[in-house]
Amino acid sequence: MKKTDPRVVLAIAASVLVLLVWAALTVALMASTLSAEARAQVSDLLAPSAALVVLTLLPVVGLLVAAWQHLFKRYVAPVAQLAEAVRVVATTDVQRPLPAQGSPELVSLAGCVQELAEQRQALQADIGAQVAEASARIEQERNRLAALMSELTQSVVVCNLDGRILLYNNRARMQFKALSAAPALSDGAELIGIGRSIYAAFDKQLVAHALESIEQRMKKGATHPSAQFVTTSRAGQLLRVQMAPVRGLAHSEGQEALGGFVLMLENITRAFQEESSLDSMIHTLTERSRASLANMRAAIEMLEFPDLDAPMRERFQHVIRDEVNAMGERISHLVQTTSADIKTRWPLEDMLGADLLDAAQRRIQPLIKVPIAAADIVSNVWLKLDSFSILQMLSYLTERLADEFEVKYVQFRLGERDGRGQLDLVWSGQTMSTETVMTWEMDPMRVGTEATPLTVRDVVARHGGEMWFERDRVRHQAFFRFLLPLAEAREVAEAQRLMPTDSRPEYYDFDLFSVSEQGQHLDDMKLADLAYTVFDTETTGLNPSEGDEIIQMGAARIVNGRLLRQESFDQLVDPRRPIPAHTIPIHGITPKMVHGKPHIGEVLPAFHAFAHDTVLVAHNAAFDMKFLALKEQATGLRFDHPVLDTLLLSAVVHPQQESHRLEAIAERFDITVLGRHTALGDALVTAEVFLRLIPLLADQGIHTLRQAREAAQKTYYARLKY
Repeated sequence: MKKTDPRVVLAIAASVLVLLVWAALTVALMASTLSAEARAQVSDLLAPSAALVVLTLLPVVGLLVAAWQHLFKRYVAPVAQLAEAVRVVATTDVQRPLPAQGSPELVSLAGCVQELAEQRQALQADIGAQVAEASARIEQERNRLAALMSELTQSVVVCNLDGRILLYNNRARMQFKALSAAPALSDGAELIGIGRSIYAAFDKQLVAHALESIEQRMKKGATHPSAQFVTTSRAGQLLRVQMAPVRGLAHSEGQEALGGFVLMLENITRAFQEESSLDSMIHTLTERSRASLANMRAAIEMLEFPDLDAPMRERFQHVIRDEVNAMGERISHLVQTTSADIKTRWPLEDMLGADLLDAAQRRIQPLIKVPIAAADIVSNVWLKLDSFSILQMLSYLTERLADEFEVKYVQFRLGERDGRGQLDLVWSGQTMSTETVMTWEMDPMRVGTEATPLTVRDVVARHGGEMWFERDRVRHQAFFRFLLPLAEAREVAEAQRLMPTDSRPEYYDFDLFSVSEQGQHLDDMKLADLAYTVFDTETTGLNPSEGDEIIQMGAARIVNGRLLRQESFDQLVDPRRPIPAHTIPIHGITPKMVHGKPHIGEVLPAFHAFAHDTVLVAHNAAFDMKFLALKEQATGLRFDHPVLDTLLLSAVVHPQQESHRLEAIAERFDITVLGRHTALGDALVTAEVFLRLIPLLADQGIHTLRQAREAAQKTYYARLKY
């Protein structure tokens, strides 16, 4: 359906008006030449035939309508269509013949433009060949990088400072699949992907703390600053993470800036469980052996009596044999069970104690109103610790002191004692009981709005350390004392060692280093800078409000102007209702194919996570969004993403085209259509169409998301409702 051009309607109306005015003037002129009696006679003569006069005008009007439509179709519409086709060739990489229709002059003009377009394409091809030749060495390095990255057995993820992923290897993709809450549905794609936020998998505060630690070490001149921590994913997996900086350009003072960070991940869930199991078995062995030893000790003591008769002596000897055999069996079982296990301890990082207390002061001071300072700090004490949990513990204890005991000040002391680091948290204020201290040790820690299931005792035990409470009556102070493991002191300026750099990820976009989210709102961002989830659905029918259901969902992502085909979402859905037979030839999905597949209540949460923090794009999006909206109440999800519709955007850039069906648009853009009427196939075609629409929209002055949405709502097709 194509709306009649308003210019045609206006031309017809103007012609009819001119005709009527001409007829009126002709009648008036003739009447002016007649006498009053003659005019009355003519009027009496023509009055009965007035209807016939009007009817004779209708064919004239019809001829005018036909003439104007013919003229518009031959001389105006071809010009507009030619202009749209030229704009496609000029602003995209599409290479297709321009339409040669209309008047001979217009056909000739189209031929001239075609020659210019071919010359331009030849020049572009020549420039492209020169660029390809100039970048051959770079491509060779990239190929080396790809080969090396694909062989790495460690998961590697590189992020910019906003936490957006700009590089990851295949091992990381497999790792994140294991971390996914629904690995069978989304293959981990809701957690990892170019342009996605790493904070979908990791706590933002934890990463920020590690980054702060690295920045402090960079300021001190360390050549290889790094940090490591252990965390749990939202799916309950235990991860060991090592972080290294990506160095940016140097400041004006000559100091390097932090441009991003590299994460190297290791899943230690199984190893940690094995260690916990081993600890439990050792504890059980110890407790049972203690009872056996007690029985044997008692039996041996009885055997020492000289007057013990033979039956009783044999009985006690039997007790000793049984207990020895039982202990031997338990030890053998422990050896057999743990012989193949690899012992994994909670990883601790080396950190200068003064840096730890400096970070503690910056973290704690905004939380309390009392002064906090460091005193009696031994500057060369290096500790081996999990700095994040230690800072949580110090912040938790300090905040409770300030809230519950109205302390006057808080101080830190640091030194060495018996081969371990001695850290004191000192305060002056009300007296605290030992019972209160024990309660604080056992309560889960909460710092401000942050909460953790860890307790103070857990943190101390994690470090193999000790903690106690003391009072210094001479100084009228009290303090918590912590004994923590020492690490070997590092030299601030380490020897610089060249590291191999020929490693290329399989999934990367280094342009994202320059992307920052600060101060940018989606509506005001440029279309070329946004991340998109382009999706499509296949359904049992066309009436979502009357019970039709989704039977397949497919989606792909666009980040930084690139279609990421490898980061796709493709899932069949059990509609839990019959699939009409007449629809099967269209989408090719049979009841057998969806039998046993996840229902929509399982699929939508995975898709919602996959589309997080992106703009949704679809062709005839109102249809697909209606299906999603009807499931919001049942699933508890809100699809409040911004939405763009390629059907409406096509009508914006090509208002003169006869059709805006997906196949017609793809043909105009010279896009090969594969997998039509499969959800993922249609989503990929829609994504290709959308990428070609972006420069055409920019050519019309439509650069931001807000401008694109406003322009789309003004089109005729925006009135369609479902």
